[in-house]
Amino acid sequence: MRILSILLLVFMFVSCNTTPKQPPPPPKLTVNLSSPQVPLGAVDMQIDRTFPLSGLRRVNIDVIYFPNEEAVCLKYRSDFFTYHQFWDQDSRQVFLAALETYGEDYTNRNLDSNSRTSRTIYGNVESFLIWQEFQFTKQYRGNMSIDIGYFFRERSPYFCVTQKQATFTDPIHNTQHNSQNVPMYFTRAQAGELAVFFDEELLESHASARTIPRRNASADVDFDVY
Repeated sequence: MRILSILLLVFMFVSCNTTPKQPPPPPKLTVNLSSPQVPLGAVDMQIDRTFPLSGLRRVNIDVIYFPNEEAVCLKYRSDFFTYHQFWDQDSRQVFLAALETYGEDYTNRNLDSNSRTSRTIYGNVESFLIWQEFQFTKQYRGNMSIDIGYFFRERSPYFCVTQKQATFTDPIHNTQHNSQNVPMYFTRAQAGELAVFFDEELLESHASARTIPRRNASADVDFDVY
């Protein structure tokens, strides 16, 4: 009986080690920066100042449409790196629905400044990120997720989009490179301007090469009074 048990264990061990491993699922979205691009315009956001400084600083985002991949790119620079953050159709719809809910919560004063889960309260989407320090340095790329919610900074609420960490594995040197977590803070006006560029009718027309003028002067305000 003991011998039979040992043989059974050996058989299970061999079976487990000979079972072919399933390849990882393909990424939901990949984008080539050499693909055709349509500049849509620009919006502003706020990001955290680099340590040891505190507070927020305003950053400009170039919004670019990649029609071949049906992806909208948010291009911006932070902490010496240029980021290309891509949104597919599904993630754009989540953004628009989240912004609508945020507007309702803001109007009804349902925002909780003490909440520990507010950064993720409106959902999470899959994304694709390309990041590079300088034009002549190596370009990193990888899939990552984005949390959507809100967060209070300096007593003002912001619609918050948090770019989570992406990992690039260098196949030649067998090294890994990680991007930074970047919380992106939008006033309602700023988020509304970005929502314009996520409009499917605009994107289906492949947009216009000209820059779309800003519709709301209040987007120049860095905070919302709550």
